[in-house]
Amino acid sequence: MNLKEKFKDINTYFSPKVIGEVNDVYVKAVSIKGDKVPWHTHEKEDELFYIVEGSLLFEIENEESFTMNPGDLFIVKKGISHRVSSQKECKIMLIEQKTTAHTGTVDTEITKSIQQQLY
Repeated sequence: MNLKEKFKDINTYFSPKVIGEVNDVYVKAVSIKGDKVPWHTHEKEDELFYIVEGSLLFEIENEESFTMNPGDLFIVKKGISHRVSSQKECKIMLIEQKTTAHTGTVDTEITKSIQQQLY
């Protein structure tokens, strides 16, 4: 599988797509542009972000925000309130538990169920 090729099939921002699975985790591809991702927390699981293309502003509650660029990887530990945004298109690979709701317990216009994320 070529990760960059998978993004050619993703034409909606903020809509993660499962592109693989390893044991109890999904590997997902998502493109974002803008600031629609709400502040949210994953209470039971960590979440891994890997930047494939573009830049991602990463905000963690009560911490200094930082920018991630292609090749950067960051793991958000469970229980940490966070949100991400990007002024221009940003392509991200996520690794999450199969039960992880991508906007935590916050339900917004961009929230997708696990079923909606299956490729």
